[in-house]
Amino acid sequence: MKFKEYFAIPKVNSGAFQVWSRNFLYFKKTWLVSLFWIVLEPVIYLGAIGFGLGAFVNNMNGFSYIEFFFPALLSTTAMMVAFFEGTYGNYTKLTHQKTYATIMLTRVGPEEIVAGELLWAASKGFFGVMGVTLVAMFFGLIDSYRIILALPILFLLSALFSCIGMIFTSFARNYDSFIYSTSGLIVPMSLLSGTYFPLDQLPTGLRYVAYLFPLTHAVSAVREVLHKGPTLWVGVHVFVLLVATWICMNISFFRIRRKLLK
Repeated sequence: MKFKEYFAIPKVNSGAFQVWSRNFLYFKKTWLVSLFWIVLEPVIYLGAIGFGLGAFVNNMNGFSYIEFFFPALLSTTAMMVAFFEGTYGNYTKLTHQKTYATIMLTRVGPEEIVAGELLWAASKGFFGVMGVTLVAMFFGLIDSYRIILALPILFLLSALFSCIGMIFTSFARNYDSFIYSTSGLIVPMSLLSGTYFPLDQLPTGLRYVAYLFPLTHAVSAVREVLHKGPTLWVGVHVFVLLVATWICMNISFFRIRRKLLK
């Protein structure tokens, strides 16, 4: 296996957008149920953790707890929705529904299928972010143009976890296989990435581990943008996310392409 097979620049053309459009057409038929699921859970966290638990925390790094928690909620929403669409959704289409095999009977090839599915999972994660953002407006949590600067970072995070989800899909033998990635990666990240408390509260060793998590960089970047605006550290965090997305994207392209051409 050659290095360039993993890290070539994927070719994306109209076929990828046709795959994305297929998913979007299906989404339009079930959008109410889908948005209810991807928005309701974060809103519950917003009320229970942000306002409920947050009422007992007077100060968190110079901000109220809800101001500290809200950027993390946006980030975890992007991560969760994109990852679950990239795993359970894609695995169903790959194995049980044989959707990809059917699409390959047309002029759309494996690489276009992967590109379209990655873009769709990222889009669905972003839809979840937008839903939470709209709800947060009614609570007065968004009163600045800075949210506009945070949205591209959140889409990038969605794209990254759509790629990570696709990678796990390429290794999965059944639905139970995703328990390992969810319990071993997603849940720890959602707890230890500066979401509910500052990273400096972690033991030193665990703090270094936390900076290996892409969610840590996303939470830090979004929080920095919403609280202070664009800074040098935001650029550093975004660069880390870009590199991670590029690597994971190429691995997912290679893995699924090889699986579809067997």
